[in-house]
Amino acid sequence: MWQAISYYGVLALQSLVGVVGIRLYEEPRFDIVGSLKNGIEIRRYGPRLAAEVETGEAGDAGRDEAFGLLFAYIAGANRTSALANERVAMTVPVEVRVGERLAMTVPVQVIDPGAVGAMRFYLPAKFTRDTALAPTDARVRLVTSPTETIAVLRYSGSGADGTQRRRELIAGLPGSPWQPVGEPYTLSYDAPFTLPFARRNEAAVRVFTP
Repeated sequence: MWQAISYYGVLALQSLVGVVGIRLYEEPRFDIVGSLKNGIEIRRYGPRLAAEVETGEAGDAGRDEAFGLLFAYIAGANRTSALANERVAMTVPVEVRVGERLAMTVPVQVIDPGAVGAMRFYLPAKFTRDTALAPTDARVRLVTSPTETIAVLRYSGSGADGTQRRRELIAGLPGSPWQPVGEPYTLSYDAPFTLPFARRNEAAVRVFTP
């Protein structure tokens, strides 16, 4: 009981300070390997472990369902090898991919913001494939992102302009040493109740150097 009170107490504190954009969550580590004059940053991430849910329907309803399943997973809907539940620390960013299914392996040039996609919560760095907590809901699965280089374009606001920002990101790469691979997606760092001007959102896409 006290563990649960402590867990949700920490979440409440993080949410309270998060209203003004103060983030107390763990973030995946990365190296900045380049930047473009138009504000695009090139980052290299190492392998990362994440819990992922494929949204069952398009639009906000699908994203809300995915978020609920992922939050339930980190809040205790999981099991260790001893079949005991454990709560997982919240981390950022929350990754939302739209316009593609996970099985797709070719780029999609036209982005449909209302399409079925996937949402990921990255797990704290202390977890590995061998020590990660198994989801109790089959709709939640653990995936490993490989080492990858991504281009990101940071912006604030409610995130309603995410489609346009992803287009700006792709439009800003031609003529640079970095070429996009696959479909752009969104990285969100704040809760919906964070004041719009204090929010951190990022349009992102995997890139390579020819």
